[in-house]
Amino acid sequence: MAFIQLLVAGLALATRFEESRQVRVVEKEVLKSVIVRIPAQAQPAAPPVVSHPPVPPPEPSPMTTPRIAAPRAERLVNEARVARVAGDMGRAIVKLEEALAQAPDDPSVHYELGLVHEQMGVFDTAATHYEKVFQLGASGAGTLYEKAAAKLRDGFEQPADMLGKLALGRVRIFNNPKYEGGQRVILTIPVQKGPAEEIDVAEIAVSVIFFNRTSKGEIIQLEDKSWVTEQWVTLPFDWAGGEENLRMTYTIPPQDNQTEHLFGGHTYYGQVVSLLYKDEVLDVQAWPRDLAARIPRPPAAGPGDTMLPEFQDQLPPDFDPNMPLLPVLPSKN
Repeated sequence: MAFIQLLVAGLALATRFEESRQVRVVEKEVLKSVIVRIPAQAQPAAPPVVSHPPVPPPEPSPMTTPRIAAPRAERLVNEARVARVAGDMGRAIVKLEEALAQAPDDPSVHYELGLVHEQMGVFDTAATHYEKVFQLGASGAGTLYEKAAAKLRDGFEQPADMLGKLALGRVRIFNNPKYEGGQRVILTIPVQKGPAEEIDVAEIAVSVIFFNRTSKGEIIQLEDKSWVTEQWVTLPFDWAGGEENLRMTYTIPPQDNQTEHLFGGHTYYGQVVSLLYKDEVLDVQAWPRDLAARIPRPPAAGPGDTMLPEFQDQLPPDFDPNMPLLPVLPSKN
């Protein structure tokens, strides 16, 4: 019995040993992740970029001169300006003092008072009025603020300071006694300025007094201003070549025989040309020279005292008899 049990155990071991040597294939499911990618959603098309030109910043509003609030003061200031230009400083001050009582803080009243006192040579009083305009600032005085500031900064220019810096050039005369509308004389009057000089063109004035010879031999001053027209050849002034030219056309209309018999005929004799700056005479040219004694006030010495005019036998090439009268130079007031 024992032998049989040993034999059975040996067979069992042998069988188990053979089974261990066989290759067994075991199938096993392995989970594998599947990646499903989400398709990218179609993005809406971006709107086209439209390039616009840059918008310039708004231009600053130009400064203006504030209007005088009191109507009576405004009328008085205008009347004072007329008096100042006419040389009546006493009347101008009376008008402005009355305007000051109506509008004590108005910049136009103070600035006009400054101009009047400056022209009279009372510079301390003028500076006081300019200082009041300056204290009002740009918002209160407008354009007068800059003008007052310039007066206080640069000081007051004396007319005599312009002697030798502003003068008359040689006057050119074209005399046509056979003009169909009578006798016509054309003067070309050069006003010359030094190259480095700074001047206020609104203060420049040219005065021309014409004289006629009557059929009785008398030399008389022209009284009918309608016979004279004037124009600056170029405006605004650029002083190209150092001078600007004023052209004056003087026409003596024909007279009928009866008028000429009663009052005598008139022919052109000559003229006195005066250059003024701030109402002060800087230079004078008289032709013929004896006319210099007929002007109301003696001129200051200037380079034009001994300068003789130039007589032309033809019209200037740029002369246009149909050109209307050009406006006078704008005032800074």
